[in-house]
Amino acid sequence: MLIDDVTFIPLQAPIPSGKAYGMSKSLATARATTLVRLKLANGIEGVGECWGMPQVNIAMLPLLKSYLVGTNVHDIEHAFASMLARHYHFGVQGPMTWSISGIDMAAKDAAGKLLGLPVHRLIGGKQSATVQIYASGGYLTENSARDFEPQIEAMAKAGHRAVKIKIGVSPDNDEDRVSIARRILGPDVEIMVDINSNYTLDLARESITRLAPYKIGWVEEPLAPQDLAGYELLQRWSPVPIATGEALYTAFDFKRLIDRRAVDVVQPDLSLCGGFWQGKQIAQLASMEHIRLSPHVWGTGVGLAAAVHFVASLPVYPHASNIPRPTLVEYDLGDNPLRDAILVNPLGQSGGAIVVPDEPGLGITIDWNAVERHVVR
Repeated sequence: MLIDDVTFIPLQAPIPSGKAYGMSKSLATARATTLVRLKLANGIEGVGECWGMPQVNIAMLPLLKSYLVGTNVHDIEHAFASMLARHYHFGVQGPMTWSISGIDMAAKDAAGKLLGLPVHRLIGGKQSATVQIYASGGYLTENSARDFEPQIEAMAKAGHRAVKIKIGVSPDNDEDRVSIARRILGPDVEIMVDINSNYTLDLARESITRLAPYKIGWVEEPLAPQDLAGYELLQRWSPVPIATGEALYTAFDFKRLIDRRAVDVVQPDLSLCGGFWQGKQIAQLASMEHIRLSPHVWGTGVGLAAAVHFVASLPVYPHASNIPRPTLVEYDLGDNPLRDAILVNPLGQSGGAIVVPDEPGLGITIDWNAVERHVVR
């Protein structure tokens, strides 16, 4: 049960020239992440995924290994707590927490394989055999006027019943994009929008006023993550639910937001917020304040598998047999070889749902030959 080694593998998949896509603040020219490989003394291996710049994560690894090698895999959360306590000058926002996140995923994967149990059984039990997804697309591109409608048409053709699109260029442009999406998708598809923190409070209000008639499911990251007072004012005013959290770290960050009830939907990213270790605490905080949760996912198939296990383990409280709106997992539609191609058995969605794996650990198998093709040298 002792951890024998931890390695980080930097991955990058360039996006072809002219095909960059992304958000209101920038477009992505590559998809990059850090794959974690954690090995136990008996040879069992677990995998995880870290957000952030791979080079920075790799620089953190010697410090982290000094706490982890020789630690019982079931005791790893105590090692994480020691890291945050002793190195408090680093803060929780940044590479130490990114790295902890991926290592925790890998540790839970290894522990599940050791015990013959899926991760969802280790972190709360299996509440559901499937999890519902929303399709995340409608990206801004180098030529959004040309590319937007085909993205939405593809969503409609695929039959997605809940989708998220990128906005945040301007309130005028927001309404144009949402009106197009509503026309193509029809009246019954739930549409969420993502501003990626590009607005101030006044601009967010102007945009939401324009979008409310289109029956928007939530407005994501309308403000900068540091603007807690702005979120509190916006949530009190907005006729549309407010969602945020992908740029928040550990339960400490989320507690400040949740205590003020400045949000309607919290969105922890397990590859960034502290893995399952912190994800469980964030979910408990949200549950105690009766706030919805929907994990952010924008990485590899490893992070997607982690989010599926996480959501499958969450109680449906305060609901019972009637669940008005299920907890949704983000399912990225962007061109991303790191999501499916590095897995032997990728978690595909069907009918708006993903079947929760019951195999030990995360229930995924890495194609190491495919991984090798994307390693950054």
